Amino acid sequence: MVENVKAEISDSSNRAGEMYGWYEGMEWNPVEKVILERRSVRKYKDEQVPEKLVRRILEAGRFAPSAGNSQPWRFVVVRDGKMLEEMERYVRLRCRILKFLLDWEGGPLGRLAWLNSQLCIRLMPNELHPIPYGAIRLIAEGKLKLFHGAPTVILILMDRRGVGKPMVDVGICGQNMVLAAHSLGLGTCWVGFVELLNFGTKWKKKLGVKWPYRLMEGIALGYPVGQPDGMIARELHEIDWWEEGRKRTVF
Repeated sequence: MVENVKAEISDSSNRAGEMYGWYEGMEWNPVEKVILERRSVRKYKDEQVPEKLVRRILEAGRFAPSAGNSQPWRFVVVRDGKMLEEMERYVRLRCRILKFLLDWEGGPLGRLAWLNSQLCIRLMPNELHPIPYGAIRLIAEGKLKLFHGAPTVILILMDRRGVGKPMVDVGICGQNMVLAAHSLGLGTCWVGFVELLNFGTKWKKKLGVKWPYRLMEGIALGYPVGQPDGMIARELHEIDWWEEGRKRTVF
């Protein structure tokens, strides 16, 4: 029995060395593998995530670093299927309105829609980038589900009084949670369109979104269908590397 315990301690020490050390030719450690293999999941099993598991993921988010440790976030967990469907319908209607106002290619407003889109693109260039705009059209047409059938959704509210850049802190917090979820065998997907729930009083009141908080992001959470994870090719970016007074470009 003593020998078995010693062996377990030795194995644990070896694993810790792999986690917290580095040597030439070393394979990816468990943390790196979680980061590199995580993928956004858009199809989930009809199986609820145990509450204890959700709480564990929230704890990972709570331990995220933030400026001045201000922790400018609050979480709302929604696991009620009917409520999630109502939220999806609400966002789908808002997307239909946006599509009506901005679709200059096939919409009924024609030239006016084009003028609307030019103004909105200048005011909200990130929100109306071709990728989110394409998603608006798909959601409006019922071709894309907001939460992708996930049984649990974690909503992240941002405290606008947060120190420095609270939006960045909220993103770090969410990243902690999606990585923790992946390490526990769960799938996740960021759902930025939950921000449309801010337009109107119904959902702000129901979700308890009051000043100084604003609903910023959602994370769909559940057991993925199939095996969506795995390392895939990513675009390389040039990096300016300064050392000993000289600059070189690396990838």
